[in-house]
Amino acid sequence: MGNVTPISPYEVLGDFTLAANVYECMFILDSNRYARDPHGVQESINNAVTSLDGEILVSRLWSEQKLAYTINGQRKGTYWLTYFRLEGTKLNEFERAIQLNDSVMRSLTLKIDPRLVDHLIAHAKGEVSTEAPKEAVADNATDDAAETTKEVAAE
Repeated sequence: MGNVTPISPYEVLGDFTLAANVYECMFILDSNRYARDPHGVQESINNAVTSLDGEILVSRLWSEQKLAYTINGQRKGTYWLTYFRLEGTKLNEFERAIQLNDSVMRSLTLKIDPRLVDHLIAHAKGEVSTEAPKEAVADNATDDAAETTKEVAAE
């Protein structure tokens, strides 16, 4: 048989293509900069993703509130939530671009489990998800069974 090298799940006809992951990123923005130019701040965040061949899935204002402690002399922060698809190898470049953005005071980027992507994106868009997570369905079935058992025991 000779030497047979195993094929990587990402290999496509000799060209290596990495799978893109979905990430959630919460930004704390400088409220003063955001108030002066909300569209410009949003575009700077979106450009950090799209310049790396990423795709913005949802990008929206989360809230504006008082911070627990001052950051860069600011007492208030604007929270911005973004879901995006990006190759994992480009995540460090994205993080660096965000660090260099003067409007961003803090950020946290999390990789989203593929099973939760559709539900989280629908929630972020404000849509009602018609499909309940499987764990919730299982919990309801257990609760219904327990109530039926209590009713039978009471009779």
